[in-house]
Amino acid sequence: MPSAYLSAAASLCVAASLALPAHAGEGALPHRDDLSPRDRARVARVVADPADFSAAEAFEAMPGGAATYIKRINVNAFSFPSANISFEDQQRFAVGNGLFRKLWVSSPSSTNASDGLGPLFNARSCQGCHLKDGRGHPPRDGEEPVALFLRLSVPGEPDPGELLRPEPTYGTQFQNYAVPGLKSEGRLEVRYSETSVTLGDGTLVSLRVPDYRMTDLGYGPMSPDVLVSPRVAPQMIGLGLLEAIHPGDILAGADPDDSDGDGISGRPSWLPDPATGGKVLGRFGWKGEAPTVRAQSAGAFAGDIGISTPDEPNPYGDCTPAQTECLAMPTGEQANLGPTEGPDPVLELVDFYSRNLAVPRRRDVDDPQVLAGKAQFHELGCASCHRPKFVTSRKAELEAHRFQLIWPYSDMLLHDMGEGLADNRPLANASGREWRTAPLWGIGLTELVSGQESYLHDGRARTLEEAILWHGGEGQAARDGYAALDRVDREALLRFLKSL
Repeated sequence: MPSAYLSAAASLCVAASLALPAHAGEGALPHRDDLSPRDRARVARVVADPADFSAAEAFEAMPGGAATYIKRINVNAFSFPSANISFEDQQRFAVGNGLFRKLWVSSPSSTNASDGLGPLFNARSCQGCHLKDGRGHPPRDGEEPVALFLRLSVPGEPDPGELLRPEPTYGTQFQNYAVPGLKSEGRLEVRYSETSVTLGDGTLVSLRVPDYRMTDLGYGPMSPDVLVSPRVAPQMIGLGLLEAIHPGDILAGADPDDSDGDGISGRPSWLPDPATGGKVLGRFGWKGEAPTVRAQSAGAFAGDIGISTPDEPNPYGDCTPAQTECLAMPTGEQANLGPTEGPDPVLELVDFYSRNLAVPRRRDVDDPQVLAGKAQFHELGCASCHRPKFVTSRKAELEAHRFQLIWPYSDMLLHDMGEGLADNRPLANASGREWRTAPLWGIGLTELVSGQESYLHDGRARTLEEAILWHGGEGQAARDGYAALDRVDREALLRFLKSL
């Protein structure tokens, strides 16, 4: 699509697409307290599923609304700022980018304000896991894991305000690196076996089944009832826009008892809110375990890198009381810089950067094969969970994110994905079989940005077809529908996904 057209569309996207005549439906979206009755009707019409798949929908090529990155698509496609932020905010974004890429070092160090790494850690920088702001992947043969790690917990009721009970010695995640002079928690090994799936036309597809092992444990035996959940780093684009979705739109899509009988439930992730003592809606993380991008970033600083911030002020990261050697190591706190290893405005700038990584424009939205694949996507029921579009809140914190028509392909809800994908590790109110619907925007650029394809929470799927075939539980019917398609229709659906 010509860039001139996209440039114009970036500025007109929302206004034009919402400039539809109000009609029957004035009572739509009553939860949208940020909109006038007239706007509610317009928004309801814009976000409705299409009835015609013979042509692209208006502004479908702009998945991030006016914030969409519309220039040349290349290996850096996930690393550009929202297209509609000011020059001053572009400068904040650039500083945040520097902090996102910063390599932290152990303490003490001759560097100023770069020490405090660990003492136990999984990566030395945010970029180390989020490769070029894209997805992480499991280690290749001979590689040590960086963008893949294991969450840990034990069964039982968590303490008030907590999401789970940590493993008593190893804490909430398994860290396979440590600063000099300290033992790591051990080695993470991943082995795969193959299993075959036969599609309706006789095509054989091989799926790899992962087996995770923790060896060379540095701090003694692990609890025999430890619960383990593997995770790869997700892509970073569009997070601020997801945060700008009105909570009522997410809750309106929930159907926990499947009252409409379509086989799809969808539950909100509810998290304890320390500020109010009540609960708050979880939006981020593989199980919706973080309410905001800032909370997710602070958690990653603490758990993945071992850097304290104002929101997570413990300089020892995930070290537990049982790991006395870890707690005896020096920290990176410096009184002249602030009370934490990452004092203000480090977290603020990384949060701003993370919320403004732009979603790239779609490609080939009006290609006949892409449109046919889009029709299959809806016909098979994929859109029931991978909800195509929202209009963000007029009350969103950042002006650039307000009242944008966006296309994330996620309902932001928890769904039972079946035994094949289950980690059997409950987290907050998410069961061991539930995962938050992963947004699909940008998924077609995974190989270009990350250097290889790897999908799902642990990167086990090497192709989009494998990812579809791993769907079970509430996704079983859509998965079976895909498997029953002939080759032409399967290729069309995959081509549509590649266009996102």
